[in-house]
Amino acid sequence: MQRTGNHRVGAFVVRNMYGDDQTVRRILTESGDTWAVVGLSSNPGRAAYGVAALLQRHGKRIVPVHPKAETVHGERGYASLADIPFPVDVVDVFVNSDLAGQVADEAVAIGAKAVWFQLDVIDEAAYDRTRGAGLDMVMDRCPAIELNSPR
Repeated sequence: MQRTGNHRVGAFVVRNMYGDDQTVRRILTESGDTWAVVGLSSNPGRAAYGVAALLQRHGKRIVPVHPKAETVHGERGYASLADIPFPVDVVDVFVNSDLAGQVADEAVAIGAKAVWFQLDVIDEAAYDRTRGAGLDMVMDRCPAIELNSPR
């Protein structure tokens, strides 16, 4: 199982242990266009808000998942992944690492194709379970950085 990949942040190349570049590209280009963004609220000061807007600009349908079930960027929100009444391709996770494993398990349960843990969201056991269930997964990376990275 490959866990390594590098990405560039400014002038620095950062080594990533939880997702190779091929998996990142596959999730971004082949896994589907419906992305549930767990932790997305209407707060424009949160990273999830900006990343969700960028995903939309790149043709992704975002689905806000937050206990408040708010409408964000024109998309109806849901309190949990299980509440979403249509298929979800990718689950993008903006929650604390302590909660992320449960979200990954829920992503497997709803039949998602991939799970993406954002920067600083790491749960190695969840990574192993999710990959073992046949889903693509990356951790500690950001799709906004990857989509804007010249590769």
